Amino acid sequence: MIEIDKFNIAMVGQKAIPSRAGGVEVVVEELSTAMVRQGHQVACYNRYCPGVDQSAKEMQGVRLKTVFTIPKRGLAALTSSVSAAVLAALGRYQIVHFHAEGPCAMLWLPKLFGKTCIATIHGLDWQRSKWGNWAARYLRLGEWVAVKCADEIIVLSASMQRYFWEEYGRKTVYIPNGIRPMPVRPARLITERWQLAQGEYFLFLGRIVPEKGIQYLIKAFRKVNTTKCLVIAGGASDTEDFYQHLREMAGGDPRVIFTDAVQGATLEELYSNAYLYCLPSDLEGMPLSLLEAMSYGLCCVTSDLPECLQITGSLGYQFPKGDVDRLRDVLQMLVDRPELTTAHRKEIMESVCTRYSWEDTVEQTLNAYRKARAPKGRRAQSGEEP
Repeated sequence: MIEIDKFNIAMVGQKAIPSRAGGVEVVVEELSTAMVRQGHQVACYNRYCPGVDQSAKEMQGVRLKTVFTIPKRGLAALTSSVSAAVLAALGRYQIVHFHAEGPCAMLWLPKLFGKTCIATIHGLDWQRSKWGNWAARYLRLGEWVAVKCADEIIVLSASMQRYFWEEYGRKTVYIPNGIRPMPVRPARLITERWQLAQGEYFLFLGRIVPEKGIQYLIKAFRKVNTTKCLVIAGGASDTEDFYQHLREMAGGDPRVIFTDAVQGATLEELYSNAYLYCLPSDLEGMPLSLLEAMSYGLCCVTSDLPECLQITGSLGYQFPKGDVDRLRDVLQMLVDRPELTTAHRKEIMESVCTRYSWEDTVEQTLNAYRKARAPKGRRAQSGEEP
């Protein structure tokens, strides 16, 4: 029996891990820790994040390295990506795995030093409305560099796979994110802090950014005839002005509760006791929060993005993205007919947990590494793209 090669891997592009700053951080943590358990070596080059304890140098065998960062909007991601790429290029790594489009702008550097470079495109970041013209151009540059220089590009949805083929003629590997069943918890912490009870609130959980469509949700919710609350759980991501705008939109409605970022038991309690979960996004890659909500068997309402429909299938409720009145109608229907929110709980849980697992995601990612490092002749003999 031939022993599978063990890799020395650098992860680049995430903020600080361990954290739930966003989906990228969750993915990097899951991949890194699982790969270490399989005998690989992994180093994560983290961005410096003010106010976050980054003193730990190791997490479950994963080496944590905080890189030089100018902690200002527009510069933090750029400077940390450059710093991480330089260190990864000079380090004794076989694989340098870049996450997200912006960091990929520096992918050429470790490639120049002979590293095998992998890019995971978590979403088409240049389309996000929070970025100005210069930042959007830089993100688009990162996408182009990944297309031209990456040994393998991983995408999280079939729609992104089509995009790269139609836009660039570039083949990609579709590897969806996974889900790990989380514990069900009674409402205790959330009751003490926000007076939330089981089944008495709608839940949104994610980064507070314009493309998540939270503005539509608040407008629609305020038109719904209900005593239930709307919980907006998540932290700002260079979008403090937008966060304040949302608070003003809530207009002092006591039913609208902003929790800021949540983790651990509080996060688990919010999922465990919600009436339904709503993700009204204009743009998505592969929403981890939707996978998590479905793993709890929650009734999910999403915009009609292909990336959301791919996950929910016929087990969720949709509305045309940006359509506040249609969203309001769906929410009102589910308030008036509570049996609809519990009708398919078991089927929802089984569906998502069967189709998406971190074990599969990790193994497929390692296979992408092996393919990228295979001699060109062997790739051609196997029918793969040389």
